[in-house]
Amino acid sequence: MINPATLAAMQQLGLPTQIDYTRYDSLLDVFEHVIKEHGDKPAFSCLGHTLSFKQFGEQAKQFAAYLQQHTELQAGDRVAIQLPNILQYPVLLFGVLLADLVVVNTNPLYTARELKHQLNDSGAKLLIVLKNVASAAQEVVPETAVEQVLLTELADFHPAPKRLLINAVVKYIKRLVPKLDFAKSISLREAMALGKRASYKPVQVSNDHLAVLQYTGGTTGLAKGAMLSHGNILANILQCEALFGSYGMTKGQETVVVPLPLYHIYSFTVCMVMVEEGSHCILIPNPRDLSSLVKAIKRYGMTFFCGLNTLFVALCHDQGFKQLDFSRLKLTLSGGMALTEAVAKLWQQTTGCEVHQGYGLTETSPVISANPGGGNKTNTIGLPLADTELVVMSEQGEILPIGEQGELCMRGPQLMKGYWQQPEETAKVIDAQGWFHTGDIGILDPDGYHRVVDRKKDMILVSGFNVYPNEIEAVLSEHPGVLECAAIGIPDDTKGERIQMYVVLKDKSLKGEQLKGFCKSKLAGYKVPSEFIISEELPKSAVGKILRRELRDKAIAAATG
Repeated sequence: MINPATLAAMQQLGLPTQIDYTRYDSLLDVFEHVIKEHGDKPAFSCLGHTLSFKQFGEQAKQFAAYLQQHTELQAGDRVAIQLPNILQYPVLLFGVLLADLVVVNTNPLYTARELKHQLNDSGAKLLIVLKNVASAAQEVVPETAVEQVLLTELADFHPAPKRLLINAVVKYIKRLVPKLDFAKSISLREAMALGKRASYKPVQVSNDHLAVLQYTGGTTGLAKGAMLSHGNILANILQCEALFGSYGMTKGQETVVVPLPLYHIYSFTVCMVMVEEGSHCILIPNPRDLSSLVKAIKRYGMTFFCGLNTLFVALCHDQGFKQLDFSRLKLTLSGGMALTEAVAKLWQQTTGCEVHQGYGLTETSPVISANPGGGNKTNTIGLPLADTELVVMSEQGEILPIGEQGELCMRGPQLMKGYWQQPEETAKVIDAQGWFHTGDIGILDPDGYHRVVDRKKDMILVSGFNVYPNEIEAVLSEHPGVLECAAIGIPDDTKGERIQMYVVLKDKSLKGEQLKGFCKSKLAGYKVPSEFIISEELPKSAVGKILRRELRDKAIAAATG
């Protein structure tokens, strides 16, 4: 079901409305194909070391062999991966998939409370974690189903001299590795040695098999696991591949810089697409370290950069970045948060390359639509991918015509199987006709492009990360000096949105900094409110529900004068 205006726009630009998905039976087929096709070409680089596709394939199979023959994991068991963007991530990710296990992407910045919920909800039996960020895991693993912890150090996949040097600096000079004592753990290097001596046994995996549990926030304040099958992710890979032709991308010839965290669905899928394309992926462990990011770009070059509004702003104001050679840069993609027109112009002025904005959600693997090459329209979310139905729907379930606002709803092969063990929550977002309700208010323009104009739900988008008010409010409400509270998001030029917390106190002596400190101890940094506003009361409906929208409207009005 494609609106005639949208169909006309897609046809004019030569974009396919349907594609063939039978090329691969699963993500494992993709893996085998790229290893065979691209062998000695560079696959991943990080911190000055590069793995070829052949090395990537060998190491992934070694890890899969370890999982098969030296653990008690069974097909379908969950494995949590808590790593930044380092070489271990893609290798271990595909090792898990090759063993017919399920990846649980896990934020390395999670607090103990957040990590405990995700491990317990997923039922993960193995946790793979970088030593630097393993303190939270040490605290909560005994209270979860995790049977073993696999510990890795930053440079474990580097050759010996450099590996020893980097790991020693991280541990002894920078003192970034805490003292750890798990009941049952193994180092990655030990596991890989065991896997190397074993032999990998190929498994039969279909596109219906679960591949990833990708956690996303919810109205209850507790994150839910979106069940993404091999088929869901593969569909989105091939849909994006069809789109990438419009940008002039060539298989096996591109270099993509990946600064956004791979545990986030946007970066995860971009990386998967580029693996299928046989591209060289430059992994950036810490994008906030602009100096290191710029050095990596200078060293390897780039034809493709994926980022978001906040990162574009930071880079465009960095002197080192502005001096780089951008002559090979073909494509810049923006996702995760809204791209402002001013930032899009600034990036193009700095690099000479347009920014193409896409749109999607965790539940849709994630890409639903994007601005194609030759048809880039700022302030829109572009055109739907192949085989993707995107409509504007009324609250009564009617599909609305051009120019009328309603909820954006989609259907397509990239749509999740549902929320892990939560059929009631699944039914709230996927209706009887198979439409996924995004919670975003949108409009279809006469030229066939969609725009997002508002959000139906209260979710706050901070630097591309979903933050749900209920979760923050639940945490702050645990403070004995807080009577009630309400969190809202207000526009921010740097982050997209920042969090304001309105608080009614029991203990009138409490200050905002004390409340912020309390939140910091229980929430990942991006979820901590930037402002605490002490109030005598909060606006409520007739039935006593706090009216966040009223608070937000007042805050925006005050900010704009």
